[in-house]
Amino acid sequence: MAGVSEESRDRRRSFSSAERVALFLAADGRCSSCDGELEPGWHGDHVEPWSMGGPTDVINGQALCPSCNLKKGSSVTNDSGLRDWQADALDRYVRRNGGKDGNFLVVATPGAGKTTLALTTARNLIERGTIDNIVVIVPTSHLRRQWAEAAARMGIKIDHTFENGNGVVSSTFDGVATTYQGVASSPLVWRRIAGRKSTLVIFDEIHHAGDGENLVWGDALKEAFEPAVRRLLLSGTPFRTDRKPIPFVAYDKNRRAVHDYDYDYGKALADGGVVRPVVFPAWDGKSRWRRSGEMAITEVDLSDADKAEIPPALKAALDPEGEWIPSVLHKANHDLMTMREDTPDAGGLVVASDQFHANAYAKILSRICGHEVPVAISDEPNSSGIIKEFARGSAPWIVAVQMIAEGVDIPRLAVGVYASRIRTQMFFIQVVGRFVRLRGEEDYTTARLFIPSIGILLRYAQDIEKTVDAVLAEEEEKVRADQTDEGEGGTETLLPAYETVGSSIAVHHATIASGTSLTPEHLETARREKARIGAAVASVTVEQMAAILTSLGHFNTDTIPTPRSPQPEAPLVGDQMKDLRKVIHRRVSLLARITGQDYMEINAALNKNLNNRVKSATLEELQERLRTLDEAIKKEGK
Repeated sequence: MAGVSEESRDRRRSFSSAERVALFLAADGRCSSCDGELEPGWHGDHVEPWSMGGPTDVINGQALCPSCNLKKGSSVTNDSGLRDWQADALDRYVRRNGGKDGNFLVVATPGAGKTTLALTTARNLIERGTIDNIVVIVPTSHLRRQWAEAAARMGIKIDHTFENGNGVVSSTFDGVATTYQGVASSPLVWRRIAGRKSTLVIFDEIHHAGDGENLVWGDALKEAFEPAVRRLLLSGTPFRTDRKPIPFVAYDKNRRAVHDYDYDYGKALADGGVVRPVVFPAWDGKSRWRRSGEMAITEVDLSDADKAEIPPALKAALDPEGEWIPSVLHKANHDLMTMREDTPDAGGLVVASDQFHANAYAKILSRICGHEVPVAISDEPNSSGIIKEFARGSAPWIVAVQMIAEGVDIPRLAVGVYASRIRTQMFFIQVVGRFVRLRGEEDYTTARLFIPSIGILLRYAQDIEKTVDAVLAEEEEKVRADQTDEGEGGTETLLPAYETVGSSIAVHHATIASGTSLTPEHLETARREKARIGAAVASVTVEQMAAILTSLGHFNTDTIPTPRSPQPEAPLVGDQMKDLRKVIHRRVSLLARITGQDYMEINAALNKNLNNRVKSATLEELQERLRTLDEAIKKEGK
């Protein structure tokens, strides 16, 4: 590395998939050194070594067989064993002497190695005599053990079982891990712990400090950790505040958090060897629902839903009794089983909105894959054990509510289904983060996250490789309110604003890869081209090949493709009656629950009073039966 400064060296070390294909084609599929035929596992090599300042560019690249590349010489890494970005961040931290007022905010994409950076920084400060105590604050109890295990691998002892009632940390340990909730419940206990010794506080996913009832968590953290000599703040997503500022975070005039070091997913993907690429198969389909007090049933394609229609359309699509979500789970399981042919322990994750849906999805998946599917729910005491067992095992699927969307490390995850009704960019990025962690240098997996084809999620998928400079807290609050205003999962109000009627089988709308929207036709063309080139580009997925062809001008996909929907037709009377019978069944069940009457008794009374039966009733008679039930339910609710 003599004579080459870190500033002058190309930050990106590995060739991208597109560049590798270009090198392969330029070499006509043969090693540029020995002229042997290139086989899977061939190397993209720098003609002028990267360690000597050679750029990571196809102009400075060549395709070599592994044997020839190894003869040329091995690559050079920094002596610390850290990734380049981690070494750079640590160097900046040391040069700034821990940041302004001892606060240093690192925003780095999930999977990049924030935990390793934080613990290396802690060890560095201990060795220099700057600190002699560590406190790690995490969002969930499960992460306390995860941090303790990571620290143990670095020779640092962290007590993950500490309780506020203990008062003091045992001298056996170098520090302690607790949750934001734990600090908020007893801030003075933590003020004493942080003040008695020279303490470094590591805030994992610091944006959670804005959570908590009446925003008291932030006040508690400020009171507890003001005496600490150093505070290292970590977040996997950029954030801002529109309400009460989070303590120890600096903000600009637009209320955006000012980071001291930023390493987003796009940078990590460009560097290579840090995170996996992710593609997003987006699935369309028809959703049907009925608004309270109306007889008419609304039907809309997910991709055509406007802002007002998205909540009921998404709710209908994600209803386990419909056809959309079961068909998506079938398709996702097919892709996972295909991946498991090469990677037998590849795993899948379904992120559900709530406990009711999570359990229902698990039952559907169990029938599809023939294995019992675990469900991780934050309210259950064994949830951490369930996640840990899945992470260490080889079971194909796990279903979880949003607790698993952040901070949980399961590198074998390869396929996901976004089945949550939360539609904020922060949450979406956090879910994507569960699939980007590499398992080692030879991990060529491209993860797949199945998403509904609603416009806002498609835009998030297209922007995933770009820097996201702000995520609004108020947006998170509003969308979470949308999620709960109708009473999901067994807490249904007497007459919700709208009621799910059904959904169609999912149809492939587009796949988002590297920010490009690819139609099924584009993917088929890419599949044929990949087959023509052969096994030497086996690590390049069909989606990546399509993105490469797009960059070469083969396709024009500047905008999200819009399905060619046929002209709307009047719904068939038979379909209307079928949907009404389904709603009537739910209404009778609801009335039975709130009155304590037997379901059959209510039905018999309706048959007698209306002089008809559900199975033989006309469309008008079914509508009258539904009106009668709605009036009865409203009366009971008064």
